[in-house]
Amino acid sequence: MTAHPSIRWRKSSFSGGGEGNDCVEISEADDARIAIRDSKYPARAALSVSAPVFAAFVGGLKDRPEYPV
Repeated sequence: MTAHPSIRWRKSSFSGGGEGNDCVEISEADDARIAIRDSKYPARAALSVSAPVFAAFVGGLKDRPEYPV
């Protein structure tokens, strides 16, 4: 995905928001697509998925059982 000045990237509130955190960033590229990139390498290619696929992915993360510590 080519960098575009109008795309605004955001991190999860669980990432801590600092510059040194390793996390993914997402952007609502348009109404139909979600762009996902590695915050450590923002100039590299981003993954683009449909909004329903991303919603299913996030839902699966929220519904997963917690792993024992």
